[in-house]
Amino acid sequence: MAQNVLSFLVLVFAIFAFSTVVESISRERVYLESQCRSALYRDLCVRTLLPYMNKKVVPGPQRLAQISLASCLSKARVTKTYVNMIAKRLNETGKVQEYQALEECIHQIDNGVDQITRSFKELQQMGTDGNENFVWHESNVQSWVSAALTDITTCIDGITGDGIGRKEKAMINARFVNMKQLASNSLMMFTRFTTRYRASRGIKNP
Repeated sequence: MAQNVLSFLVLVFAIFAFSTVVESISRERVYLESQCRSALYRDLCVRTLLPYMNKKVVPGPQRLAQISLASCLSKARVTKTYVNMIAKRLNETGKVQEYQALEECIHQIDNGVDQITRSFKELQQMGTDGNENFVWHESNVQSWVSAALTDITTCIDGITGDGIGRKEKAMINARFVNMKQLASNSLMMFTRFTTRYRASRGIKNP
């Protein structure tokens, strides 16, 4: 009898704990859905940010923009490594046209990684060195992330030739599309942050 009661209590506790976790995740998801509602890729936006949610501290717009940019930067670096591997193999097998196309693509990824890195560092400075510099930082980040988006799009359009296998070409394309979507969402999260920051401090639109 005592064992049955204990088993029942354990079951009740487990259900309660599970319900609490589900409720917490649901609240976090609802919050992120409200933050991501203007994103072109809303589901990706929520999935990107959800692992970084902390039930004790709700991240504000600037922190969410930083996480979004950092995720985009991480994906860009992984994609660069993958494309480098494919390009090296093409060069070793004498497929010059396809190799040159990927080499140009790698150059554009390098530019994109640099622009997103600079954007992340610039975003960290925003709000720390006075309102008079805020608009200048804002313009820099918008220009750099937009340029990164252009580089990614150019890269996608430039992958041609039959030397790259269909599977590898599809993998490369999928990685670039994901990068493009992350960059687009990052730009939206950044704009959301700057709009609120300027409104709260009476900073005029650039």
